[in-house]
Amino acid sequence: MDEDELKELIARELTAVRGRSLALTTDVLDDGELTAQVSPLMSPLVWDLAHVGNYEELWLLRAAAGAEPLRPEIDGLYDAFEHPRATRPSLPLLAPREARAYVGSVRSRVLDSLSSVRFVPEDPLTAGGFVYGMVVQHEHQHDETMLATHQLRPGAPALLDPDVPADRPEPAPAEVLVAAGPFTMGTSDDPWAYDNERPAHTVDLPAYFMDTVPVTNGAYLAFMEAGGYDHDRWWSAAGRQWLHSSGSRAPGFWSSEGGQWLRRRFGRVEPVPPDEPVQHVCWYEADAYARWAGKRLPTEAEWEKAARWDPAAQRSRRYPWGEAYDPGLANLGQRRLRPSPAGSHPAGASAYGVRQLVGDVWEWTSSDFDGYPGFTSFPYKEYSEVFFGPGHKVLRGGSWATDPSASRGTFRNWDLPIRRQIFAGFRCVRDV
Repeated sequence: MDEDELKELIARELTAVRGRSLALTTDVLDDGELTAQVSPLMSPLVWDLAHVGNYEELWLLRAAAGAEPLRPEIDGLYDAFEHPRATRPSLPLLAPREARAYVGSVRSRVLDSLSSVRFVPEDPLTAGGFVYGMVVQHEHQHDETMLATHQLRPGAPALLDPDVPADRPEPAPAEVLVAAGPFTMGTSDDPWAYDNERPAHTVDLPAYFMDTVPVTNGAYLAFMEAGGYDHDRWWSAAGRQWLHSSGSRAPGFWSSEGGQWLRRRFGRVEPVPPDEPVQHVCWYEADAYARWAGKRLPTEAEWEKAARWDPAAQRSRRYPWGEAYDPGLANLGQRRLRPSPAGSHPAGASAYGVRQLVGDVWEWTSSDFDGYPGFTSFPYKEYSEVFFGPGHKVLRGGSWATDPSASRGTFRNWDLPIRRQIFAGFRCVRDV
């Protein structure tokens, strides 16, 4: 697309994501709820709202447009690395009305400046509109974080549960074979890809079998009923430590009542649907289930090969089904507040026939988060590089809460292996 078309796309994406942010904050909650901290794991929602505006000001007004700072005195308040989440309620944060006015002012100036900004191919910050894509994705990522905060909120529901018909699953084999051989992992030419997705490089893998669909609530319940939480042999040393310290005996937000398993979903209590992918399980739980099932979690490379590689064409795709995004082929973008039943979206399967690799639930992998060979930090180390190492595990594929702008097959997420508030599940692999 030419520069004018790209700017029109950017304006639409900016407008759409801001509508989503407001729908999760000031449109549905009062000031007390916006400023409250529901868990030390999460920020007050008003912090997230002002933070996305401050981030936008830093990158799209000051860096891209060369504008003077609007509110330089608040930069430190909304620096995610300067203040851990648990301490943010004690900061002199902008009040909800002031935060909304601030983000609105920033957005108005960004849209006004967009016409005069030039996308210079030799400038990695503006080439292909990269910095605008970075800001759009950043806000959508915070929107997903806000959804996790909503899930942790006590009390009555604040979010409308969309009356969208459930996707219709179709039968599928339990697993598929991914043949041995090399494939291209990562990307070097996607203009909105983050630094940790780059550069493209060749990885050669032995053959393996991968589950066709994510592990379901019903399958996970079988693990529980078999004493999965009671037998240390299924758990790694670190997993046993988490298990005994947490006292967990079921996925997050599950409870047993009258012999029936229930879950709390955005303030609604309902029976656990056996056919949906399990979510709100930490890495240790996923790892233990895989051991119990006689399998293992996939490496990040195994996940990406199954998702992107087209063996007939000998190339990697942007999405499992092809190069262009199709909203009918994956459960993304908060269309529903839950995963689709396992086996849904058969037309969105990868070239190997693996389903639901994008959307529904983030999928834990066995891999530690690290840079690819030739990795270069850009435009700042705090996005990726400071998290590299054995402390964080990689998740792939996005969830029902993930926006399509951050759902390409190369996108990498990461978190601590103890985290359960995120919309994460998993699938398994086994060696040939």
